[in-house]
Amino acid sequence: MAPARAKIVISSLLALCLLLAGAKWLISRDTPESQPSYAPDQAKPPKVSTPMVQESVQKPTAQILSNRVVEYHIDTTLDPENRVIKGTQTMTWSHPGKKTVGELYFHLYPNAFSSMDTTFMKESGGRLRDDKMPTDGFGSMTITDMKTSEGLSLMHRMQYVQPDDGNVKDKTLVKVRLPKPVKGGESITLSIQFEVKLPKIFARMGTADEFVMAGQWFPKISVYEPVGLRGRTTEGWNLHQYHGNSEFYSDFGIYSVRIHVPANYIVAGTGIMQSSQIRNKEKIYQFYADDVHDFAWSASPNFIYAEEPFSSAEVPGVRIKLYLDPVHKDLKERYFFAAKSALKYFSKWYGTYPYSTLSIVVPPDSGNGAGGMEYPTLVTAFGAKDESPGYDLERTVIHEIGHQYFYGMIASNEFEEAWLDEGFTSYAEDKLMEQEYGVIPNLPIQASLISSPMSLTQEAWKYGSQDQYALNVYYRGKLLLKAMEQQAGSQTMNKIMRTYAQKFRFKHPATADFQKVVEQVTRKSWQNFFDQYIYGNQMADFAVDSISVKKKEGEAGPVYESTIKILKKGGDFPEVPIRFTFTDGHTLNKIWNGSGDSAEYKLEYSAPLAWAMVDPDYSIVIENKHINNYLKADMDKKVLIRWNASITKLIETLLGSLSW
Repeated sequence: MAPARAKIVISSLLALCLLLAGAKWLISRDTPESQPSYAPDQAKPPKVSTPMVQESVQKPTAQILSNRVVEYHIDTTLDPENRVIKGTQTMTWSHPGKKTVGELYFHLYPNAFSSMDTTFMKESGGRLRDDKMPTDGFGSMTITDMKTSEGLSLMHRMQYVQPDDGNVKDKTLVKVRLPKPVKGGESITLSIQFEVKLPKIFARMGTADEFVMAGQWFPKISVYEPVGLRGRTTEGWNLHQYHGNSEFYSDFGIYSVRIHVPANYIVAGTGIMQSSQIRNKEKIYQFYADDVHDFAWSASPNFIYAEEPFSSAEVPGVRIKLYLDPVHKDLKERYFFAAKSALKYFSKWYGTYPYSTLSIVVPPDSGNGAGGMEYPTLVTAFGAKDESPGYDLERTVIHEIGHQYFYGMIASNEFEEAWLDEGFTSYAEDKLMEQEYGVIPNLPIQASLISSPMSLTQEAWKYGSQDQYALNVYYRGKLLLKAMEQQAGSQTMNKIMRTYAQKFRFKHPATADFQKVVEQVTRKSWQNFFDQYIYGNQMADFAVDSISVKKKEGEAGPVYESTIKILKKGGDFPEVPIRFTFTDGHTLNKIWNGSGDSAEYKLEYSAPLAWAMVDPDYSIVIENKHINNYLKADMDKKVLIRWNASITKLIETLLGSLSW
C-alpha cells in the first residue's frame, strides 16, 4: 500500500536536498564522472605487483584516413628545473579552400596563463574545475623566430588578434601576414622556433613537482573551413581566442615529434613511439602520429609503466600503454579492464578504433589539474590520491576514451558546438558504465540541476559560468540524446549514433549534420525537437494546474466528478504519463500526447480524487521541474502556493550556494 503522495514528495525533496548538499563534485572535473548514480558496492580488487616493463617500439602504417591538411615536424627539449620547453617546428599547411589567402593564424594557447588579464583568466577567475591558478604559477609562449622555406623572416609580420572580445592583453591568437599569398590547393612551409614557460598545473597543462603535462604546447595553425564545411556558405578561417570554458578545434594531419628529456624521465605521447635512446645525460624520444588533430605528451621520472595488447572483433590490435603514478601501482588491472571495455564496445557501437596505440597517463595528486582530459590516442585519468578509489577511476577512463570517437575522429568544433563532443561522450559513457559496472545514472536529479537551459549551438564562453557550461553541454546534451532514444527506440538510436559516427569520421560535422542523420535514419522530421531543445533553450515542464471535485447523486449512490487540468509549460514531448489516485486507493493511468498547451480530464468514480501526478515514474528525462508535477485534490490553494514557493526557494538557495 502506497503512502500518501505528499509524504513521498516531501521525502523526495529532502533526499534531493541531501544530494545537492554533496553536489560540489558533480561537475568538478572536465567530465561528469561523479554524476549522481545508483551503483552496487564498489569492489576492491586484490593488489598485484607491477614489474618494470619495456615500452614497445612500433612503425606507422601506410593507410590514409583523413585529408591531412597540416604536417608538423617538431624537435623539443624539456628543462624541468626551470619549467621550460624549447622547440623548433617545421610546419607545412595545405590550403583546403579555393580563395587565395594572404595570412595564416596560429593558436598560442599557453599565453592564456601569462597574467590575470587574459581572456581565459578573466572569464574563469583563475579557477577551472576544482583547481586554482597558483599565484607564482604563470606561464606563456614566445615565438623567437619564424621564417619561410626561403629563409625570409616573418617576425615583423606578426600581430596578436582578439576576434571574440577585443581584449588587447590576450595573446592566444596571432595573425601572420605572408609575403606571398597561398592559392587554393597550394602548400606553404614555415620554420618556427618557440619557447614555452610552463605554468604550474592549473588548466590541463603545466608542471607539478617533477610531473609535466604538455597539452596545447606548440604553435598550432587554426582551421580554414571550405564552403559546405559545417554549413559554411563562404570559406574562411575559424578564429577564436582561448576562453575559460572553451576547448579546441584543429585540422587533421601528420606529427613527427622528437622530445629531449633528462635521462631518468619516461615520456608518454600521442601516436607511436618509434625510438628512445640515452645520449649525453638526456633521453631522446621519437614519436609519430598521423590522421590526428593534436599532439600531447607527458613526462615524469616516477611513472610506473605497464603495457598490454588488446584486440576484438572490431579492434584489429591496439597496445594499451599505462603510465601510472606510484600511488596507483597496484590498480593497473582496473585501468586495463576499463580501457579494454571502452575500446571493445565503443568500436562496436561507433566504428573501429583505427590507431595502434592508446596511452593512459595517471598524474600525481599534485598534478590533478591535468587529469580527466583527452588528446588523440592519449588520455589522462584523475590524480592518484586514493589507493582504493571508487568508480570515478573507471568512469574517467571510459569517458576520456569515448572522446577518441566524439572528439578524436569526429572532430567537431569545441569552440562553437561543444555538446557534439561532451554530450555525446557523456551519453556513451553512461551506457557503458551501466552495462559493465551496473552504475545507473540518476537522471531525474541531473535534470533538476539544469535551472538555466541554453542553446547547445552557441559559443562555449557564452554560457557564462563553468557550472552553466557543464550543466548544458554535458548534462543537458546527454539528456536530449536520451530523450531522442525514448522517442525513437533504443535500436533505432543505436543506428543513428553509429551512422553519424561512421559518416563523419575524420571530418568536422556540425549539429545540422547530426540532425540530417537522425532524419535519414528515422525517415521523419525532427525539426520541432531540434528547434525547441537543441537550437533553442527548452526543457520539458508539465504541471498539474488544478483539481476540482464535485459530488453527484447516482442510482447506486454518490458519484464524484473530478476535473483535472494539465499544463505544458515547456517543450513538447509525445507521450506524457499521468496518474490519478482516488481516496479508496484506486489508481488510473493515462497518456497525454502532449498536443496543445493544456489538457483537461473529467473522471467519474465512486470515490473522490485524492491526487494527480504527471510523469509519476520520472520517465521523461528532459523534465527538470518536478516540483509542479504533483497536486493533492484537497489542498487549499493559498497553502499550496506558499508550500510550493517555500520548497522552490529552498532548492534555489541550495543550488545558488554550490561552487563546483
